[in-house]
Amino acid sequence: MRNNKTAAGGAFHRHWRAFCRNRRAFWSLLILSGIFALTLLAETLANDQPYLVKYQNNYYFPLFKTYNETAFGGDFPTPADYRDPYIRGQIAQSGGFMVFPPLPFSFNTVDYELDKPTPAAPSWTHWLGTDDEGRDILARIIYGLRLSIVFAALLTAASSVLGIAAGAVQGYFGGKTDLIMQRLLEIWDSLPQLFVLIIIASIFKPTFWSLFLIMLAFTWMSLTGVVRAEFLRARNFEFVKAAHALGVSNLRIIFRHILPNAVVAGLTYIPFIMAEAVVALTALDFLGFGLPQDYPSLGDLVRQGKDNLQAPWIGISIFSVLSGFLTMLIFIGEGVRDAFDTRRMQK
Repeated sequence: MRNNKTAAGGAFHRHWRAFCRNRRAFWSLLILSGIFALTLLAETLANDQPYLVKYQNNYYFPLFKTYNETAFGGDFPTPADYRDPYIRGQIAQSGGFMVFPPLPFSFNTVDYELDKPTPAAPSWTHWLGTDDEGRDILARIIYGLRLSIVFAALLTAASSVLGIAAGAVQGYFGGKTDLIMQRLLEIWDSLPQLFVLIIIASIFKPTFWSLFLIMLAFTWMSLTGVVRAEFLRARNFEFVKAAHALGVSNLRIIFRHILPNAVVAGLTYIPFIMAEAVVALTALDFLGFGLPQDYPSLGDLVRQGKDNLQAPWIGISIFSVLSGFLTMLIFIGEGVRDAFDTRRMQK
């Protein structure tokens, strides 16, 4: 057991060193990881709720707890709007203060204090400008990137598990099982996926999880062919025949002896599957069949850029973000592919 763990650890380090030698992929991974870490802190970077409020010598933390405006001298038992001039005046009159995040806007905050028509050009208040509803573009990008990365990562993980399982069953058992499943997969894969997604999304009101399940129904086949080919090749190896002769169960042979090699072949496709998931989500949001309006959406910003050609900062911002994000994913995918390429490792 210790020798197996040592061998696995040594193989991991070899692949990791091979990946790091690809500087483009390595730096893309570092930058993308840093961006994702920042988006996880979106509420502390871009929010219309202050970190700290001092009012009548009492301290409040609206970022972590919701307070009614009656706590600050208001008349209604509704959540306080800290951008309301009345609330700000009450706090100032009491000798208090408010400490806001670096970007004092959330993804859905409408700036009613704009002194210019929307969409407003970039300024010291709105670093990348606003959309046609007066919402801060940078805040929507921060929240939208987090949503896209989480959605794509979950979709990639779930589709990989289903695709690997289907490919393993096909390749290991072969024969009629492989033939029937392959014909069914070919029929399902021949469906126009985007049009089917649009039809289903137009019938049912999409939510995060319903859209996730709808897209999962079409993306799980991405790794099936690769895993199936690996199992078809490995099922005739001598160690598999020996395991059969010793009475080892099919499930144990699949998971312990063949699957690790098949998963290595599938790992190289995962960044590309994730990029496809981001593009699909953005396309659906752009067409209006994706997530509801109360979600931050990169696709909605693409639509805003198309509808407001007189405001080029919207299109330039979202194009730069999407193209940079997808390019880094492709670079990472190429680095993973090269790291597991035995021909390159032998050089």
